[in-house]
Amino acid sequence: MKPETLLLRQVHPSFVQNGQITSQVFRPTPKDEDKLSVYNGDMITPADSFAHFINTPNCQSVGVVAITCNDCKNQSLDVIADGKPFPEHAYIDFSGLEKNAIEKKAKIMKRCAQDRGWLFQA
Repeated sequence: MKPETLLLRQVHPSFVQNGQITSQVFRPTPKDEDKLSVYNGDMITPADSFAHFINTPNCQSVGVVAITCNDCKNQSLDVIADGKPFPEHAYIDFSGLEKNAIEKKAKIMKRCAQDRGWLFQA
């Protein structure tokens, strides 16, 4: 992936307040094991990533936002294109970070995504 590659992130309905995304969009949950799933924007469009995601059992999204590989690099976060469980899958690695550090980085990434705006909305 290139520095400008968009990392597409699905937005769960509960992660929108007053029309704005919350930083929870970029905060891994315990089930993520500190690896925040994203779609590699070099391999799939925002609309196609949305369609793929909502057709996965138990997955909900109201739209797609994105940050770049460079945004992650600026936060000292690695982006890994693992292609599992589907070819366009990648993840942002938060391993080894304390909760406070994760929350700070998530807030910065939220601002980056907000500045870019919605790339797709349902």
